[in-house]
Amino acid sequence: MIEIGIDSFAAAATGNTGSMAHESARSLAELLDRIQLADQVGLHHFGIGEHHRKEFLDAAPAVILAAAAARTSRIRLTSAVTVLSAADPVRVFQNFATLDLLSAGRAEIVVGRGSFTEAFPLFGYNLHDYDELFTEKLELLLQICNNESVTWTGKFRAPLRNQAIYPRPLQQKLPVWLGVGGTPSSFARAGTLGLPLMVAIIGGETHRFRPLIDLYREAGKKAGFQPHQLQVGLHSLGYVAESGTDALNDYYPGYAETFTRIGRERGWAPVTRAHFDAQNGPTGALLVGGPEEIAQKIVRHSQALGGISRFSFQMDNAGLPHHKLLRSIELIGTRVLPLVNAALA
Repeated sequence: MIEIGIDSFAAAATGNTGSMAHESARSLAELLDRIQLADQVGLHHFGIGEHHRKEFLDAAPAVILAAAAARTSRIRLTSAVTVLSAADPVRVFQNFATLDLLSAGRAEIVVGRGSFTEAFPLFGYNLHDYDELFTEKLELLLQICNNESVTWTGKFRAPLRNQAIYPRPLQQKLPVWLGVGGTPSSFARAGTLGLPLMVAIIGGETHRFRPLIDLYREAGKKAGFQPHQLQVGLHSLGYVAESGTDALNDYYPGYAETFTRIGRERGWAPVTRAHFDAQNGPTGALLVGGPEEIAQKIVRHSQALGGISRFSFQMDNAGLPHHKLLRSIELIGTRVLPLVNAALA
């Protein structure tokens, strides 16, 4: 069985029907509607990212997830990802432990370093300390998850001396996943720590990540963890419509605009339809199409990576209207999810 869910970066509305504040309020209200629908159609999890940019409204993901907790009953509520390098692990734990209490034990954290760098100057950190910050803060967060009272000393934060940290979550242990891109050391670290792995694959061919996932599993085995403890999740850009043609026509224009704009910041070439079609091909990372072809592609990706336990669609990056996103979530829950698990059974 593969758990299937949605990740969102809480994209801000681009319409001009009102003030920016009113548009943002509407966007968040619609996002909560989508989370509620994901719960109703049986999806396993909904993740909210963390960014500090004008085009996203997810600067405080735990707040959005807490609002979602009041409107859902079964779906797991997670970050996607928490930018731990620029956060205080104590506050991260407290926020998600509180979310766990509010949601009756449905909270999770996916921690990572993020794909943008705005959080570092915003919160007073030096980007040159990128890896050292994350390593130290992950160590502290895991200690807090495992112990009610913590004694700890590090470089970037004041020490803790037998300090009790509350509240504690409803779950016996708050689940922490490690979100990674393509850095081998990150995969090895997740395995050594025995943490479940969430791999963000937003381009290229998914099967090319198999050596990194094998590295994760081998590191976990050497550290004494059992295979069932070394879960692998996949986060990819995707969108499902009634047919493949409908999905491509809906998704491509906004995708091209978004990634061409981001590409200008990073020195990438503009997106072309040929590039998009290649990314959306049988082995490409994009999952844009009709229910049957997307279910088959998820199964193929799982087989190519030696088995995955979780798949997350990130679909609010193409400027799609709310009603189309709702319909896509409905199709994923009612058609894609049953097809995937029937094929794997």
